[in-house]
Amino acid sequence: MDKVRAGYLEGIISVIVNSVLFALKFWAGIVTGSIALTADAWHTLSDSLSSIIVIAAVKLSSKKPDSEHPFGHGRWEQIAALFIAFLLGIIAFDFLRDSIIQLKSHESIEFGTIAIVVTIISIIAKEALAQYAFYIYRKTNNVSIKADGWHHRTDALSSIIVLIGILFASRFWWIDSVLGVMISFMLFYATYQIAKEAINKLLGEKPSPELVEKIKNSIEPYYVEDLQLHHFHIHNYVGHQELTFHIKLKSDLSIEEGHKVATDIENIIYKQFGIISTIHVEPLNFNHSSD
Repeated sequence: MDKVRAGYLEGIISVIVNSVLFALKFWAGIVTGSIALTADAWHTLSDSLSSIIVIAAVKLSSKKPDSEHPFGHGRWEQIAALFIAFLLGIIAFDFLRDSIIQLKSHESIEFGTIAIVVTIISIIAKEALAQYAFYIYRKTNNVSIKADGWHHRTDALSSIIVLIGILFASRFWWIDSVLGVMISFMLFYATYQIAKEAINKLLGEKPSPELVEKIKNSIEPYYVEDLQLHHFHIHNYVGHQELTFHIKLKSDLSIEEGHKVATDIENIIYKQFGIISTIHVEPLNFNHSSD
């Protein structure tokens, strides 16, 4: 699947669907006077904004490496995810504040059939968008599209909560305010998850034990001696990954022989895992401070 084209398509479909849903929800919220419905509508509009950010990120991250950015521009995807998280956080705070104000004033809401119909349409459409975004993410590994998918998913979940509230509104005057609070906390959680993943990738991640074990197993058939692979670091540039680690070789090997061992291992890793690696060679009896 073409990563750039898939990102554009996901973003465009999301913007169109979310704009229609926003208009429906906002209208229903104004008619009923519901903070929960209106909050849900603005949450949907924020999905459109996040999708526009995704489209921009796909465009920027697809640029080829240049002299100023030799590792490419792939990390624009993480930057876009942080923008989306920031938007979610602002919206969550506004919903929480408005819900608390309404709860203190003891305001109750009268929902009608239109609110039920609009909410059900929203649930179905938003979950469909979420599933589509997650599908594109699995095919392209674009973290900003994954963030957009979670944005859709939280909107679907918040609409489910709103629907439950509509059904019980006649019995509990406080239901709309409490639902608004619940939705805001769902948004705060989504903000945390999206920002955490993006920041981890920007800061750099430790290779998983599974990856390290696979690399060691892939090298083992080619070298009988104990190379003592250690000090692994991985750098994720989205478009590609770079791995650095240390190996230990016998002290009596020449520079040329040591270079050949390191180069052979780098070629094995690239062929089997598609990862560009750089190896630091150490004498067998050398004790590194980080060992």
